[in-house]
Amino acid sequence: MAVDHLLMIGFGGPTSPQEIQPFLEEVTRGLHIPSSRLREVAHHYEAVGGRSPYNEYTLRLFEKLQAGLQARGITLPVFLGMRNWHPFLKDTLADIQRRRLTHGLGIVLAPHRSFASFEKYLNNVEDAKAHAGAAHIRYEYLQPWHSHPLFIEAQADQVRRTLTTLNPDDQRLAHLIFSAHSIPVEMAQRSQYAEEFRASSEAVAQALGRGSWSLAYQSRSGSPQQPWLEPDVGSAIRAAAGAGARQVVVVPVGFLCDNVEVLFDLDIEAKAEAERTGLRFARASTVMDHPTFVEMFTELIEAALRREAP
Repeated sequence: MAVDHLLMIGFGGPTSPQEIQPFLEEVTRGLHIPSSRLREVAHHYEAVGGRSPYNEYTLRLFEKLQAGLQARGITLPVFLGMRNWHPFLKDTLADIQRRRLTHGLGIVLAPHRSFASFEKYLNNVEDAKAHAGAAHIRYEYLQPWHSHPLFIEAQADQVRRTLTTLNPDDQRLAHLIFSAHSIPVEMAQRSQYAEEFRASSEAVAQALGRGSWSLAYQSRSGSPQQPWLEPDVGSAIRAAAGAGARQVVVVPVGFLCDNVEVLFDLDIEAKAEAERTGLRFARASTVMDHPTFVEMFTELIEAALRREAP
């Protein structure tokens, strides 16, 4: 059976101060997160303007992807569903069910795969299907793309743009710190997450011709007693300073758009840590709706549709 629709699957984020608390309750439902931690995270949103730009950036990517597909003659309906906020996956699947569509191609908006960043998204789709009474709808998913040349080029281009804002010596000597969301070590051992993150980072560094770079993890949220992937960004910044760096450029290659974990954890906390160690700090943009990144998705979708064609 041929694919008859496309489904883009994102995390979601609050779009106003009034949505912060309900959003956090949705994200942490059933996880028994202390209220003190929720208040702390709510402060992060307040510190970056009382909202997350995640939905705005994701919708922009969604619209550009639609246009790119239509330019290639691909006219399948494209849907957007979020795990944790509007438009919720359950509502999107109900719409797909009403339209009597039965076979979709799923696009998970996460570059590196672990249970939290991939399998959980797939589980959420299955839950949404059950909620909509649409268990018969079948989904295939795009192949891994963490090292796709167009993803690498899009991220490398964002780093180049940041480097051009620095003085000539800093452009030449800046140490790059690639970052991704930390996950529990036990979860990482059951996936290729860390290996994929390293592969993306190494490919971007090579595309830029940079030899001075390192890896770091950020935004951990689990129990202090549970080991998570390290080093954290603060430790990586201090290590760079200890090795003689004068300028660091943080590259959040594990994130596709400038969400609150980029805007607060990097632009506020990591920048402050760099200043404490005497380093100059810059942060490269995520790929967001970079035209080369959009082109990557159109190519991957077109190839997948050819494979699924009867």
